[in-house]
Amino acid sequence: MSERPIWDKGGGAADERLMRFLAGDDVRLDQHLLRSDIRASTAHVNGLRRAGILDGKESAALAAALNELEGLVSAGQFVLDDRYEDGHSAIEAFLTQKLGDVGRKVHAGRSRNDQVLVATRLYLRDQLDRLVSTSLSIAEAFLVRAAADERTPMPGYTHLQRAVPSTVGLWCAAFTESFIDITILARSTREWINTCPLGTAAGFGVNLDLDRQGVSDELGFAQVQMNAMYAQNSRGRFEMAALHALHHALLEVRRFAWDLSLFATEEFGFVRLPDRFTTGSSIMPNKRNPDVVELLRASCAVVEGAMAELAAVLGLPSGYHRDLQATKEPMIRALSRGLKALDIVPDLVASMEFDRERMRAAITPAMFATDRAIELAAQGVPFREAYRNVAREIEAMRDLPIDESIANRTSLGGAGNLGLEQLRRRLAGLR
Repeated sequence: MSERPIWDKGGGAADERLMRFLAGDDVRLDQHLLRSDIRASTAHVNGLRRAGILDGKESAALAAALNELEGLVSAGQFVLDDRYEDGHSAIEAFLTQKLGDVGRKVHAGRSRNDQVLVATRLYLRDQLDRLVSTSLSIAEAFLVRAAADERTPMPGYTHLQRAVPSTVGLWCAAFTESFIDITILARSTREWINTCPLGTAAGFGVNLDLDRQGVSDELGFAQVQMNAMYAQNSRGRFEMAALHALHHALLEVRRFAWDLSLFATEEFGFVRLPDRFTTGSSIMPNKRNPDVVELLRASCAVVEGAMAELAAVLGLPSGYHRDLQATKEPMIRALSRGLKALDIVPDLVASMEFDRERMRAAITPAMFATDRAIELAAQGVPFREAYRNVAREIEAMRDLPIDESIANRTSLGGAGNLGLEQLRRRLAGLR
């Protein structure tokens, strides 16, 4: 680490081994946060000008230098490396090299504590926006398939046992509605975390009349996070909230991937996956393996592991503790892995190929037993009596018209009445 730490007071030489331990992986991780940090620094500079800490010439020079740095980062021409302790020190080093003492003024009224808080908050907002957009795309992809295969018969399962005749449309519409709800959850989570912690410094405020509201407005936050200590206490918790929303999305992806893994087996044979979603075996020439689907299924575990890490770190007293540095890596890892997984799902949904004859053939006479029991109940037979009567006759049951069974399932949301138009309107309302 060639740059002196920004907290260095001019004492003896730092122990390089301990410095590397203290820095951890911050330099690598802060590459994900650097543009957010630059954006927040620009707003902070403008706030310092309004508070009279910087004059117009100084603030203009700092803003121009920050804009130059953002361009270099975007072009890949400024990369964080081991010269720096973290992204914050890299920004300050760049400004000092460009502007001398004016660059050294950028940190007035803030701490690395609120600096990382606001950069993380901006990053989380962007990631939740991606989650909203991707969840909408997934919901739309499933809705298209539900409409195309609204009455395509397939066996319905409970406990992985054949239950009643169902449809591909019902199966797809279930994921449509789920991802509509996940979109709502992700959007409400974004609203909940959309508060600005910048200006709280190390958790006690500062003896400057900072324009916290103006900085918050410039950064597009809905409100100021008021209490300086609560800002510190919220670190990790807001990250947990974002991962919670992502977790719900990946729980559904895991369920979908499990279904596909089963349906694509030769034993089921209901679904064929395009070759680009499979790989070959390194030893068995006959094999095509659903590796993409299986890794989608595993992605949920990455988020669950990250949530467990965050929860373990957050057992702390009030105020800032260096332990909180350990919340950054699991947050970035989970969001990166989870959103990449979700990006694959719409194309996978659109590309599935169903073996309609195989699914229809898998609907056996016993699966009409529930229909028969409900028919008897509609004729006035007490349902428990009808249930027992049909149970005694299952072995002798004959095939009933599959399409008629499905069409008769007219309760809203059932196989014969999916409510696709209502789902379509809900989805349109989220755009």
